[in-house]
Amino acid sequence: MTATIFRLSPLIRITLLSLYLALTVPLPFLAAATQAPTPPSLLWVGIIIGFIALYAVLCERVIVDDQEIKVSYPKWVPRFFRKGWTLPWVNVKEFKPRTTGQGGLVYYFLSNEGQAYLLPMRIVGFSRFVRLVEEKTGIDTRNVYPLAQPWMYVILLGFTMLLLLVDGWTIVTALGV
Repeated sequence: MTATIFRLSPLIRITLLSLYLALTVPLPFLAAATQAPTPPSLLWVGIIIGFIALYAVLCERVIVDDQEIKVSYPKWVPRFFRKGWTLPWVNVKEFKPRTTGQGGLVYYFLSNEGQAYLLPMRIVGFSRFVRLVEEKTGIDTRNVYPLAQPWMYVILLGFTMLLLLVDGWTIVTALGV
């Protein structure tokens, strides 16, 4: 089997990047309009750095082959920021479900050494990915579902677009146009 690469869902990536921009872009304009002590140029620098950091996190990819599962990031993402992980299939002992603080359910690979690795759940082709995991490990994955359904991100994207419209009005008002 050649390596299969699963990337983060474009819907999730677009939604989260848009939400970030909707929440941060008005800040420099508001800082200028209110003569805030923080200069707008400093806010722009922070927004750009934050956008790059968020984009780096959203570049996660999962690589599955006959030997292992690997979560990695592009070479331009510093390892101290996001280093990823590799787990050979022979070292996968079991799946451990855990409830999140919001009541969702996430799964961890538990290795023979007792180390836990979070199952990537926001990737394109999740059901195919889970079938490959079951094929490689023999662990029953029939009850494993993505943490968030696509419709949740569609709703969030819709509200983000509304927020961007309000941002546009806020920026125009702040500029006094």
